[in-house]
Amino acid sequence: MCGIVGYIGKKDAYPILIKGLKRLEYRGYDSAGVALINTDNQLNVYKAKGKVSELEGFAEQKDTTGTIGIAHTRWATHGEPCSANAHPHYSSTETLALIHNGIIENYATLKEKLQAKGYEFKSSTDTEVLVQLIEYIKVTNNLDLLSAVQLALREVIGAYAIAVLEKGHPDQIIAARKSSPLVVGIGEDEFFLASDATPIVEYTDKVVYLKDEEIAVIDRNQDLKVVNLHNIEVTPEVKTVTLNLGQLEKGGYPHFMLKEIFEQPDCINDCMRGRVNVEGTNVVLSAVIDHKERLLKAKRFIFVACGTSWHAALIGKQLIESFCRIPVEVEYASEFRYRDPVINEDDVVIAISQSGETADTLAAVELARSRGAFIYGICNAIGSSIPRATDTGSYIHVGPEIGVASTKAFTGQVTVLTMLALTLAKEKSSITEEHYLEIVQEMNRIPEKMKKVLKLNDKIAELSKIFTYAHNFIYLGRGYSYPVALEGALKLKEISYIHAEGYPAAEMKHGPIALIDSEMPVVVIATHNALYEKVLSNIQEIKARKGRVIAVVNEGDTVISKIADYCIELPETLECLDPLITTVPLQILAYHVAVCKGLDVDQPRNLAKSVTVE
Repeated sequence: MCGIVGYIGKKDAYPILIKGLKRLEYRGYDSAGVALINTDNQLNVYKAKGKVSELEGFAEQKDTTGTIGIAHTRWATHGEPCSANAHPHYSSTETLALIHNGIIENYATLKEKLQAKGYEFKSSTDTEVLVQLIEYIKVTNNLDLLSAVQLALREVIGAYAIAVLEKGHPDQIIAARKSSPLVVGIGEDEFFLASDATPIVEYTDKVVYLKDEEIAVIDRNQDLKVVNLHNIEVTPEVKTVTLNLGQLEKGGYPHFMLKEIFEQPDCINDCMRGRVNVEGTNVVLSAVIDHKERLLKAKRFIFVACGTSWHAALIGKQLIESFCRIPVEVEYASEFRYRDPVINEDDVVIAISQSGETADTLAAVELARSRGAFIYGICNAIGSSIPRATDTGSYIHVGPEIGVASTKAFTGQVTVLTMLALTLAKEKSSITEEHYLEIVQEMNRIPEKMKKVLKLNDKIAELSKIFTYAHNFIYLGRGYSYPVALEGALKLKEISYIHAEGYPAAEMKHGPIALIDSEMPVVVIATHNALYEKVLSNIQEIKARKGRVIAVVNEGDTVISKIADYCIELPETLECLDPLITTVPLQILAYHVAVCKGLDVDQPRNLAKSVTVE
């Protein structure tokens, strides 16, 4: 969740660190800081509450010289957002500075032991405990920094990605990770360090993704050295990243979120490229073909996911059960990992995560693996932790998603889940050839239909002005549209801070109907499908109680359009592909409501893009 950046080389470090922090702003944060070793071997730490711009202002008159440094954006876990709790943290003697992403679970016990040794603490964070522990071990045992870090981390329980500087040692950064991402970029006579590749791609495409309990010794005078906690050297695997710098810019859009909403037609094409043939006669996922025997003998599929990915999993459940006739369960990863679930060796666990670093989902994967299940990952971030921890899987290939509120990743996940269900169904012969071809051909038409939906942007922007000051929203859907209702409500609450809830439309009369009055906007997904008449009845129940209905309907609808207060007309598609179309206007609606409220759409309060802590 926090952002980590580091640099060592021949250039001034400070501008590179600040630019890197800005590249990582999408991860969500509430304070920022930087540590530099200057030409006099002094270790300078500057930090500030708020945006990176606040840090820049604070450091403007400070000494920011030096060709080595580490920087951080903090998303508060232990202690409120303030400059004292911001990273980097000094050790007691101010000879060490450390940045940290993750949670040290046994920090309170370690803190008590250090306090008994006379150590004092200036912050409420678990991170300061770690840097003090490293210094205590280093001084007490007369060790070098690497050895002290190794011993300290062997006492730590929890997750961490850390980077440490030592005063008087301007040639070295020590970095380590466990259950929290960390990547080292290798340039010409320089190294970079970051939470993910986005701050690095401007300078190099050669990276090393550190593995759990690995420590990188980053020295300007040597090749990259990687060891484990027991000082056994491991060979780093250098990978080439294909991230396009242009994908990290707004491209003329006012916000990344709007850019990413409008990118969806191209993203879906990219997601299907090489998997759905242009003739619309075949879908092939190589992961399914390579592991066909294991997947086809599965007695049960279990999805584990969080947030938006969990909503995509609900759609995946319906697709797989409908096409493949295999029972499917959908679990919140955070609950799954703690409730001692029944997992059998003939189960397939499908983990979905945009970032591939979601802590709860990664822990659920590890639990399922320990019980003998086969693990299939669906992620966007190439080289991230979950793809490396799974038996096989599929990338969604929608490019970097910078806006905290997920848009194109959701439709990419749904697209991959559709292809997964179709590939499995064809191999199982559980779907008729006619139905299979109908769906595959329609998938090729989805990007163009999405483009038609995007042309409604201005109309939806006008509609959003009416509801800017609403305090509550209800979203309703049936079948494949129920998860879309959940996702639409999540988008609105995430970026506009309006309370919104999604329900199966038929469940409205089992409680939520008590909330309906003239002040309650109700978004109803009412496209043509087998449950159209049922949803029509739900709308009539709302109108009978003076509710205000925003209906998402198909073009040419002449029934619901007469009774709803407002209609958003969409091109028609197959019921199983409806979520790819109906999700888009709900994303646009949430976006424009938030913009009308003058809110920070890309970085909503309290949220982080990559949830790497519990």
